[in-house]
Amino acid sequence: MTMPNSIDETVDLLARGAYVADRSLATAIFLALRMKRPLLLEGEAGVGKTEIAKVLAGALGRHLIRLQCYEGLDTSNAVYEWNYQAQMIEIRLAEAAGSQDLTELGKDIFSERFLIRRPILQALSPDVAGPPVFLIDELDRADEPFEAYLLEVLSDFQVTVPEIGTIKASAPPIVVITSNRTREIHDALKRRCLYHWVDYPDAERELEILKLKAPGANQRLSGEVVAFVQALRGLDLYKSPGVAETIDWATALTELDALALDQQIVNDTLGALLKYQDDIARVRGSEAAKILEEIRAAARAAE
Repeated sequence: MTMPNSIDETVDLLARGAYVADRSLATAIFLALRMKRPLLLEGEAGVGKTEIAKVLAGALGRHLIRLQCYEGLDTSNAVYEWNYQAQMIEIRLAEAAGSQDLTELGKDIFSERFLIRRPILQALSPDVAGPPVFLIDELDRADEPFEAYLLEVLSDFQVTVPEIGTIKASAPPIVVITSNRTREIHDALKRRCLYHWVDYPDAERELEILKLKAPGANQRLSGEVVAFVQALRGLDLYKSPGVAETIDWATALTELDALALDQQIVNDTLGALLKYQDDIARVRGSEAAKILEEIRAAARAAE
């Protein structure tokens, strides 16, 4: 697939992947593709940041390479490592054959055939489908030294393997970086990226998302689910439900053959929507009843 030539084409591209994007997000993606700049997406967990990279890869016909960040992530897991077992076998075979040329043996065992490419090096490697979509997921979970290393990679899209030399991408990958903002990403890295904050969707857009992702839910149930979730996000919860949880809840209610919300089914299924017991305890019972009454009052007023 060719790259989109306008913001409208970018909206259509995402829509083909069942992703409902607002125009500001589509603009950021379009500019990142055109300018060949990494796109840094920040926002709460569950708002669809990771899904953007997946949809782009599918819509553009590119491979998706994902680097999941975590505390303690280092170059051996992110960039490359040597296949030590295969190298040892090669050394034993050379010894058995009576090889005395240690210089040549050293060059051989530290050649590319013994190199294990991890996500960063994979993303810089040529691909017949075109430059891949390189997803650096939850960068805020990684340590600051790794972020500093990543800064060098994103500057020139190259890495240095001491035994081989510098490996540079013939064409830069499409880089999408996500952060849940558990810590601040350094300004130096932000300057190399285009930035977009992915917020919770408004009710209208969340309803569109449900129609695509949970088509089994009828119109009334979908509307009530969205209204209930939107109300929950106005409460001071430990973790407000994201779009992913909205979809899960609507799907769970559909599996239970629910046609509309009532207090009993809300109380019984809150675990599909909220992931912390303190939040569930706060909402279950009187708070859920209050929200349901507000939803019904709004529906009666709209008739």
